[in-house]
Amino acid sequence: MILTAAAATCLALNVYFEARNQDTDGQILVAEVTMNRVADDRFPDEVCAVVWQNKAFSWTHDGKPDVPKNIEAWLKAQIVSYRVLLNGCDFCNGATHYHALSVNPYWADKLTPVGTWGGHKFYIEEAQG
Repeated sequence: MILTAAAATCLALNVYFEARNQDTDGQILVAEVTMNRVADDRFPDEVCAVVWQNKAFSWTHDGKPDVPKNIEAWLKAQIVSYRVLLNGCDFCNGATHYHALSVNPYWADKLTPVGTWGGHKFYIEEAQG
């Protein structure tokens, strides 16, 4: 994968809007899910395409402006994103899905949970066959 400023920005936006209230490890996990999708043949092979895939992440279709307002949280999301892009994964749990603990999405029962951190539960999709 070629690292670009656009990829870093898209990943940082995803971290910001999905996990800005999480600790650093929680933000890294969200970034890793995004990157796991990039590496998975079932998803687009570019960061921005994964982030903006139809209804993949709730913030991309909530009707609110997609402009970070909290400068400190935005800077932290950028640091986390660059760290994951440059160094790869820290946790390497293979998760391609997650959801906030406050919701129970229709797809959760079809996937295998691999852990919970902060406000999110993470899942892998077992191979069919």
